[in-house]
Amino acid sequence: MPTNSCHPIARHRKLRLPDWYVSGLMLDRALDAILRRVRLDRRFDIPYLAGYSLDGRTIYIDRHLPATFSYRGKKIAVDRYLILHESVEKTLIDGLNLHYQHAHQIATRAEEAAVRADKISWRAYDRFMQRYIKQVESERLTRVPPDLDLKPYRDEHDRDLMRRLQQAEKIKKRPRVTRKRVRRGK
Repeated sequence: MPTNSCHPIARHRKLRLPDWYVSGLMLDRALDAILRRVRLDRRFDIPYLAGYSLDGRTIYIDRHLPATFSYRGKKIAVDRYLILHESVEKTLIDGLNLHYQHAHQIATRAEEAAVRADKISWRAYDRFMQRYIKQVESERLTRVPPDLDLKPYRDEHDRDLMRRLQQAEKIKKRPRVTRKRVRRGK
């Protein structure tokens, strides 16, 4: 089987349900395709937990967000759902020129469908995410990626956040002050 198809490992087979049903298998295949096309970076402070680079090839997830949460005794990895959300949002904004809020609503529905397809309660997942969004909102931004797409924050007219992001950029661009060591004579 060619490796450039939508899912190189699994055999392609017709689903037994109508194609308009939400299918966990199809969502998995779509998500696998997205994961092969983007890079994940968790080294930065990202407002509202996740964002994307200007070219859309890198998805940023806030460095303070745990990679998993507990649900019914299992550890659930959250990165894949956030990557799906951010990829869909970026594609809709750039490809169809949608306003951020419209793209965000559609991306949230895609994220929710993927969470539910994995038999995880959307309510539990969302509760976990909301807890960390609140923490990140008041966080001091010290590490911001240089190519973070700021369009969502501009579209939301979040002036305080934009000011904080610009301050983080200025701090990063300042020349580093080094002190010369003074050697003391004997």
